[in-house]
Amino acid sequence: MPIVYCLLSISSVAQTTKHKIAIFAPLYLDSAFDDLNNYRYEKQFPKFINPGLEFYEGAQLAMDSLAREGTPLEVFIYDTRSQKESLSQQLEKAGNDQVELILAYAIPEESWNIANAARSKKIPYININLPNDGGITNNPYFVMLNSTLQTHIDHIYKYLQKNYALSPIIMFRKKGQMEDLIKSSFESSRKITASVPLKIKYVDLTDSFTIKQLTENLDSNEHTVCISGSLDENFGRRLGQQLASVSRSYPLTLMGMPTFDNLTKDFTAPQYKGLEIVYSTPFYNSRMDKVSQSITNYFSTKLFARPSDLVMRGYEATWRFSKLLLEYGKDISSNLGRKEFNVFRELDIQPVLNKETTTLDYFENKKLFFVKWQDGIIKGVN
Repeated sequence: MPIVYCLLSISSVAQTTKHKIAIFAPLYLDSAFDDLNNYRYEKQFPKFINPGLEFYEGAQLAMDSLAREGTPLEVFIYDTRSQKESLSQQLEKAGNDQVELILAYAIPEESWNIANAARSKKIPYININLPNDGGITNNPYFVMLNSTLQTHIDHIYKYLQKNYALSPIIMFRKKGQMEDLIKSSFESSRKITASVPLKIKYVDLTDSFTIKQLTENLDSNEHTVCISGSLDENFGRRLGQQLASVSRSYPLTLMGMPTFDNLTKDFTAPQYKGLEIVYSTPFYNSRMDKVSQSITNYFSTKLFARPSDLVMRGYEATWRFSKLLLEYGKDISSNLGRKEFNVFRELDIQPVLNKETTTLDYFENKKLFFVKWQDGIIKGVN
């Protein structure tokens, strides 16, 4: 309960000139509390509240850190699931409050509206969760911290060229529109590469594919790289488990799509023993740095919990971009890619140009880490 009530607090420092930040998150306060401020769910805590709350918790910790430094910040928190105010009303308030920076965990429709408001006010909007632009174009104030599927595929292709150029490469895929897009993107990379193009064999599978359908494409005398050519997590699970079951007989590496980042708990299970699994993510954090350890210790001693990835992302985005705002003020939009305020990991904020007009569409974090799992532990990160 103390965690929920702390949502109502705002971190600020009493100084003459303050920079103003707006944070938008799905906190569900009106759903969690009745008109008498009584908690509706008794001893339960609905899972649908978690993402927004975890993002907010990280942002709050960052605000506390900045307040201890005496930074002149005023932060406004908006609950995008409020039953009393619409998102458009909240954005109008943020505009009237003259905020200079927006941070948000949002669904695509919300992100579209926030991005339009940010562009009209000429202030940066940092989205921490969405892996696609949602159709947002011609907006130099929109920043994606998550990386698009195309960025992942571009990096995966180069990673395979660097590490497995001479190995047999097979993409196991299911039928579907997204799977066709993935295949098309790999083929596009093959056509435009300045290096020797990869020779990828494409194998279509049904949802109930068997081990035999996999092994008839494998060679026990060669190390084969298998690509999971689908974002479907269940497909990735099944493919990983079945390849692991034959990994003693067939030297294998499984390259996953970015959704493999959601399967890390699975990879510790005995069903994956022996198989080398690699996937790309923009959010790798070893949690060995002092800030991560401090956050982990706070959660352990005060909340008897472990901070989630969204807590870390909330802290990182709030601290980093607040520092940029404090450093560059009105020129922050021209300095979004600066790297002096990285926290847990390196970010590489790059402009994304429209292929037809060659004008700036938005900014995207292009920094990816390749995480290698084997036998239930992380073996390496590149």
